[in-house]
Amino acid sequence: MIDSPATRRLRVLSANIQAGSSTRRYSDYVTRSWSHALPAGNKRGSLDVIAQLAGEHDIVGLQEADPGSLRSGFTNQTHYLAERAGFDYWTHQPNRNVARVAGSANGLLSKLEPVEVTDHALPGRISGRGVLLARFGDGREGLTVAVAHLSLGATSRRSQLSFIAELLSDHPHAVLMGDFNCVPDTPEMEVLYRHTRLRPPQFSVPTFPSWRPQRAIDHILVSADMATADARAMPAANSDHLALAMNIDVPAIALR
Repeated sequence: MIDSPATRRLRVLSANIQAGSSTRRYSDYVTRSWSHALPAGNKRGSLDVIAQLAGEHDIVGLQEADPGSLRSGFTNQTHYLAERAGFDYWTHQPNRNVARVAGSANGLLSKLEPVEVTDHALPGRISGRGVLLARFGDGREGLTVAVAHLSLGATSRRSQLSFIAELLSDHPHAVLMGDFNCVPDTPEMEVLYRHTRLRPPQFSVPTFPSWRPQRAIDHILVSADMATADARAMPAANSDHLALAMNIDVPAIALR
């Protein structure tokens, strides 16, 4: 389905950009560990490549975007990408800042104007995870887009997904995207499917590791009454995750 009087097609992208760092093999986590703390390497060049990809979409959710610490040369990477990719609206949610050396944030880029943006800290054994919510359109039928980066541990993910499910339970038109650090049929994901209108993806798209994708841990989950098409993975410059893109047919009433 493409744009009709009843729907509008949105091009959506979710990308863990690893703060513009480069990881092309497992050994890089050790040999290039300095790039996660120092403003070295071609991070600006990587961001420019990501901006080209992002600009082809209507709404982009970012994970591991540096909010302006030493390793990024004190550049707010979400803002930088918004300017380079031509997005009029952007927001970010800093979640972790290690002595201003290395920060991490969720980000949202949008060509549609949100009517409200909120952010929430997620529960977990270790703090520093969050979910960013943007609402488009008026009233209960409006579209809600959430961007999250979940924990590595299943116990923390379970509590985080329960928290997100409560946030989205009353939103009939919702999109939840991000780095979940788990496959879509893992047991802790069931709380989303039981308590919201979000549904598992029709098929899994492996996104990690980017150089040999084997695990589908980055997701764009959509409410049951919104059709999706063309789910696909593509490089986010040299990040260790591939970006995930999808077309979503949103009821026109959700964007009014």
